[in-house]
Amino acid sequence: MPKILIADDENRIRKVIKEYAEFEGYDITEASDGMQAVDFCRREDFDIIIMDIMMPRLDGYSACKEIRKHKQTPIIMLSARGEEYDKLFGFEIGIDDYIVKPFSPKELMARINAVLKRAGLKLNSTEKYIFEELVINITGREVLVNGVPASLTPKEYELLFYLVRRKGVALSREKLLEDIWGYDFYGDDRTIDTHIKMLRNSLGEYRKFIVTLRGMGYKFEDMVAESI
Repeated sequence: MPKILIADDENRIRKVIKEYAEFEGYDITEASDGMQAVDFCRREDFDIIIMDIMMPRLDGYSACKEIRKHKQTPIIMLSARGEEYDKLFGFEIGIDDYIVKPFSPKELMARINAVLKRAGLKLNSTEKYIFEELVINITGREVLVNGVPASLTPKEYELLFYLVRRKGVALSREKLLEDIWGYDFYGDDRTIDTHIKMLRNSLGEYRKFIVTLRGMGYKFEDMVAESI
């Protein structure tokens, strides 16, 4: 299911948005300030972010700029200020929509669905990939190897899903470290190599789909893959 990060220091607003979003089938994560929102985005991926401007520790504009350094997740900004300058500044730093408080939760959900549709996300659908007898169900967080569920660690799941979603794309070790572990992670290239080795062992004969790019990194490659 699509994942939404709601960043607002007002618990009442987060609760209302969460109630409507969960009713429509979204998975919700809440942040009470901009610093926490940035930290969540470093550690995991979201399909869309709802970001308030006026928050403690780090305001929404600053949080947005920090997130945009590493990810292009769609962002809808919430604000009690409706001046043209505020809206224009938001769009200049990369937000996708701007809603003035107070707002209608139904309108917000309509805006969320519209932004996700523009971003190309298939709503209320199963994201599943089949490579011969390797079935990767990202929505259900399940991997089947010849019909048998594979036992993967959380990071193995994350790494495999990341590779599959970028099938055919050459990915450097630095890129994998940055996007999966976070740019402030203190590990090195051996972290990637170790997890790739573990993931390949978990996939058995289908380890062949994870291709090593000498001196660079890895990519997931299969010319006869089917996507559902």
